[in-house]
Amino acid sequence: MLSTPSMAQDTDSLATRADTLPLNWSGQLTLTKRILAINIFAVLLLAGSFFYIDSFRARLIDERLAQAETEADITASVVRLTPDPHRITLLRAITAETDARLRLFDKQNAILFDSWRAAPPRFALTDPTTETWQRLVARGIDDVIDAVVGAEDLPAFKGFAHSTVPGDHLTLAPDRTHIITSSRLISTHSGETLVMDRNARDIRRIVRAERGRLGLIIGFAILLSVLMSLFLARTIARPLRLLAQAARSVRLGRAREVIVPRLPSRSDEIGQLARAFSDMNAALQARIDATGNFAADVSHELKNPLASLASAAQSLSAVKDAALQAQLIAIITDDVQRLDRLITDISDLSRIDGQLARATFERIDIGQLVETLVAARSVRNPETAQRIAFARPKTGSAMVKGDPTRLSRALENLIDNAFSFSPPGGIVRIGASRARSRVILSVEDEGPGVPANARTAIFERFHSDRPSEESFGKHSGLGLSIVKAIVEAHEGDVKVESRGRGVSGARFVVTLQATP
Repeated sequence: MLSTPSMAQDTDSLATRADTLPLNWSGQLTLTKRILAINIFAVLLLAGSFFYIDSFRARLIDERLAQAETEADITASVVRLTPDPHRITLLRAITAETDARLRLFDKQNAILFDSWRAAPPRFALTDPTTETWQRLVARGIDDVIDAVVGAEDLPAFKGFAHSTVPGDHLTLAPDRTHIITSSRLISTHSGETLVMDRNARDIRRIVRAERGRLGLIIGFAILLSVLMSLFLARTIARPLRLLAQAARSVRLGRAREVIVPRLPSRSDEIGQLARAFSDMNAALQARIDATGNFAADVSHELKNPLASLASAAQSLSAVKDAALQAQLIAIITDDVQRLDRLITDISDLSRIDGQLARATFERIDIGQLVETLVAARSVRNPETAQRIAFARPKTGSAMVKGDPTRLSRALENLIDNAFSFSPPGGIVRIGASRARSRVILSVEDEGPGVPANARTAIFERFHSDRPSEESFGKHSGLGLSIVKAIVEAHEGDVKVESRGRGVSGARFVVTLQATP
C-alpha cells in the first residue's frame, strides 16, 4: 500500500509490447532446444554445400571428357597421317606414354592392335565383392549422397566392347570409377577404327577427398554448435530456470525461504533480470510485511476509541445525572468522529496505490493548483488564526504530470499540518519553483520545528506528535503518511528540514519530476 506503483500508461505499454512478440510454435519448445535447433539449422545450411560438390563433380567429368576427346582426336590424326607399315610401331610408342588402352580395329571389327596385349594393362577394374569393408562403406556413402543431391545416373559399364559409333561415351564401372571410351574413324577407305579406353578414377578420388574435407568441416561445426548451444543453455536457460523456480516458490507463499540469485558478476540482460527479480522479491516481501504491520497498527488504533466508546456507552445507561450524561454523550460523539476520521484516512491510504495505478496522469501547473487550493481555503475558513503567503511562480514554469485530485490532497495535508503547528497570527509560506528537471514545492510553518532524529518517523503511519494545546484524537496520524504515499506514487520525494538558523519552524519540501 505504501510502495510506488507502476503508472497505468506504463503498464499498458508493457502489455502492448508483450502482445506484439508472439512465439507461435516455438513457444512450445524449451529455450535450450530452440538454441540447439537454431545452431544445428545453421550447420545444415552448411551441409547444403554437398550440392556444390555434385556440380563440382559434373564440371570435373566435363573436363575429363574434353581432355579425352582432345587426346583421341590428336591420336587419331597422327595415326591417320602415319603410313600403314608404321602404325603399329606408333601405337606402341603412344601406349608407353599414356595410361589409356588403345585398340585398332579393321573394317570387319578384327583387332589389329591392342595395347594390353603388347604391354601389361595400365589400369584394372576392381571386383566390388573383393573390396575391403572400408571401400564398401565409402561406396555406400557415395550412393547415399548421390541419392540426396539427385546426381545424374550414368550408364553401367558393360565391358570393353568395340563401339562402331564414333564419339565419346561415359560409363560407370562396378567399382564406381568412370570409364571414358572414345572411338575415331581412321580411314573411310580401310574402315579402320581407333578406340581409346580411359579409367578416370581420379574423379572419384578427388570428389571423395572434397567430400571428406567438407565432412570434417561439418562434423567440427556440429561439435562446435552443440558445445556453443550447451554453453548458451548454461549461461541463459539455466539462470532463467532458477529464476522461474524462485518465482514458483514465491507464488506458493514461501518468499522468506527463497534465495533469488542476483548474479552480480553478470552485466548482461540476464544479470539485470536476476537483480530486478531479486529487488522485486524484496519489495514484495517488504509490502507483505508492511501490510501485516499496517493491519496490526489499524487494529491497535481502532481499539482505543472503541474501548472509550464502549465504556462511555455502558456508563450512559447507569448514569442518571443529566450533566454527566451530556459529558458521556460528548465523549461518545468525539469517539465516533475520531473513528470516522481514522477509518476515512485508512481507506484513503489503502486505495492510493490502486487508484493511482489506474489513473491517467495529465499535465498540471503546480502554481495554479496551489493558487486554487489557497483561494478555496480562504473561502471556507475566512477567519483563521494563521495566514497563508504564496509566492506564485510564472504560469507554465512549474509543470508536472500527475493526478490533480491526489496532489491536491497531499498539499492540503501539508497545509493542515503547518496550520496545526503555527501559532496564532503565524504565517504559512508556500513556494513553488522549477530547478532544471525538477519542480520543488515547499510548505513552511512557524512552529517549533521537527527534531533531526524525528524527521523520518513523522512520515510513518499513526505517528502523532501534536501540539500540547490540541485536543486528543483530532488527527489520525496518517496525514503525512498519505502525503508520502501520493508523492512517491508520482515518482517524487518528500522530506522535512528546518527553516534556517535562528528561525523557528519546519519546511516540508516536495520534489517532483518536471514535464515540458
